[in-house]
Amino acid sequence: MDEENFNLSMRKFLKMVGVSSQHEIEKAVAAAIANGSVAGTESFPAKVTLEIAGLKLKVDFDGEIRLQ
Repeated sequence: MDEENFNLSMRKFLKMVGVSSQHEIEKAVAAAIANGSVAGTESFPAKVTLEIAGLKLKVDFDGEIRLQ
């Protein structure tokens, strides 16, 4: 295994996931506030599942998104 290449590809993947996830959450919050379905003071439970089938890895990460 090439440790340097492995770490680089993992960091690239995690950066893409983080940036893309943040963008999607921001869009969803803006749309929900615009259409009046949320007031902007709520908190929402959030869950992300990391799955790598080739490694038989499936892990859930739970958290919370707070608008205020």
